[in-house]
Amino acid sequence: MRTFRDYMASLPEERRRKIEEGTQKLIFAYQLEMARKARRVSQKQLAAALRVSQPAIAKMEHEEDMKLSTLKRLVEGMGGSLRIEAEFPDGVSHRLTV
Repeated sequence: MRTFRDYMASLPEERRRKIEEGTQKLIFAYQLEMARKARRVSQKQLAAALRVSQPAIAKMEHEEDMKLSTLKRLVEGMGGSLRIEAEFPDGVSHRLTV
């Protein structure tokens, strides 16, 4: 029986790259949704906080290439603040507040 790993290895490099990118986008959307749920904030509550519709929140959570400003709004709407950490090959990291 052929494994998923074997199947992926048989694909052209470009196709594997696109699948990986799509997977990462799905993971990000899932993580964002789980963060909202962990805060016990519904899409409807978040929509009210941001003065947008609930479908707009659903769309934001699954945007393919979310703007940093949109992510910041979502996090702030849940009562948090957004920080980014940049890591470099020499082991140095810098925390950036957005």
